[in-house]
Amino acid sequence: MFKQGETIELKTNVQTFQGVFIKEEKDFVVLKLGNGYNIGVSKRTIKEQKSIAKPKPVKEEVKKEKQDKKLPSITILHTGGTIASKVDYSTGAVIAKFTESDILKLFPEIKELANIKSELVRNMQSEMMRFAHYNILAKAIKKEAEKGADGIIITHGTDTLHNTSAALSFAVENLGIPVMLVGSQRSSDRGSSDSAINLLAATQFIVNSDFAGVAICMHENPNDDTCLILPACKTRKMHTSRRDAFRPINALPIARVFVEKKKIDFISEHDKKDKKKKIELKLFNEKLKVGLVASHVQMFASELLAYKDFDGLVIELLGIGHMPTMKVDEFTAENDKILLAIQELAKKMPVVVAPLPIYGRVNMNVYTPGKQLIEAGVIGNYTDMTPETAFIKLAWLLSNYKDKKEIAELFEKNLHGEISDRSEKEFFLI
Repeated sequence: MFKQGETIELKTNVQTFQGVFIKEEKDFVVLKLGNGYNIGVSKRTIKEQKSIAKPKPVKEEVKKEKQDKKLPSITILHTGGTIASKVDYSTGAVIAKFTESDILKLFPEIKELANIKSELVRNMQSEMMRFAHYNILAKAIKKEAEKGADGIIITHGTDTLHNTSAALSFAVENLGIPVMLVGSQRSSDRGSSDSAINLLAATQFIVNSDFAGVAICMHENPNDDTCLILPACKTRKMHTSRRDAFRPINALPIARVFVEKKKIDFISEHDKKDKKKKIELKLFNEKLKVGLVASHVQMFASELLAYKDFDGLVIELLGIGHMPTMKVDEFTAENDKILLAIQELAKKMPVVVAPLPIYGRVNMNVYTPGKQLIEAGVIGNYTDMTPETAFIKLAWLLSNYKDKKEIAELFEKNLHGEISDRSEKEFFLI
């Protein structure tokens, strides 16, 4: 068969495909087309095939960029995702480009704003991350801050970007510089890519504002005019593919960056830069087991009891704070077992709750099913955390505190902006 990176031509009964050979599956041949997209061609439809050109890997010289002492210094920690990647047409694959020279070739505008240092932390899809990777990033942030970095950008896959932003908010305490998590919904080889604008906006925000702390920088709308700086613990990915997929939940954005105008408008209060602050790390227990389960109709107690050997459990509640815990007729006997399962789990571990509807606040005092949950020992009444942040916060508390009562009290207390003081109508669908 063909070698990876070889340009080939495949003729079928319907049409002819020409592109870079990536791999051969059982039933398909995968090509990288000239427009940057991959396509799988069914083997049974291929009538003719031939090689057009052999692969010619290009060796790029790594060049050390000159530093301008007048400019602030920004460290880019690369974890993967599409934002600092492009297609290598010698192989047809998307490859990470993470050296200073690579970054500035992809995004030359940032050279005028800051001295860029780049470090590869990991090169992985964000859905593959575990608690160990949060610890690696936290340590890297502390290291770069102590070296004198004026700000840090973390390039990250979008699927769990908001999980990592929350994790770093808890793990890195007393942070005196800005740490921006930046992703890209579309790869940099595509004309509709959002990577350049997101990275440029994050750089402008670090250089031209007094913000300190962890935040997310992503598109505000489908256009390229503005990006939003979003709160680390109050943000969620709300669309699979749109460039403006990330929205603040039960909160306002921190700021709006007008990229072309080079203007920043703050929307919310924020912590101020102070490079004299001494960072403290409170890391995650990498062996911890925390579950996350959604309430739903036709639920069974066994779904909950599957977590009986875990260290903690997050339950996403229906409505304002309910789940099926009451027998109301001859078909609902299982609901009594569900309540008993929650009572059993709550004796062994912290069982906390978050709203399944995403927006709004849990109030288990309104209806009987909610009151049953309180009596069963669940934690989290009156909180408005997203399920992802509730999961991260519980894991962090279990990693750093041993007393169950203290963990319960801290879970319901706002520590890093994860719980809103008030539920404002302006927060909904911003």
